[in-house]
Amino acid sequence: MQMGTRWTAGAQPPASVPEDLWGPIAHVEALSVGTAGPAPRWTLTWLEGRPVAELDTGVIVTKDRTGAVVVQHDPDDTFA
Repeated sequence: MQMGTRWTAGAQPPASVPEDLWGPIAHVEALSVGTAGPAPRWTLTWLEGRPVAELDTGVIVTKDRTGAVVVQHDPDDTFA
């Protein structure tokens, strides 16, 4: 079993976040994190052994079944 974690956008991801997600996470933060208000937070969970990092804004960074990193927006997120 793999445990998830949370961290604030702009901070270095915890060691439990696979390093190949760090670049895409940093890219998402550069595009979406402003200076007004508190910084959004990331939540790392695991789905079928694959990492899923979701920003409070609804952006998701994950790996597909082939291991390729995918960045998408949660279509069900009503807060973004």
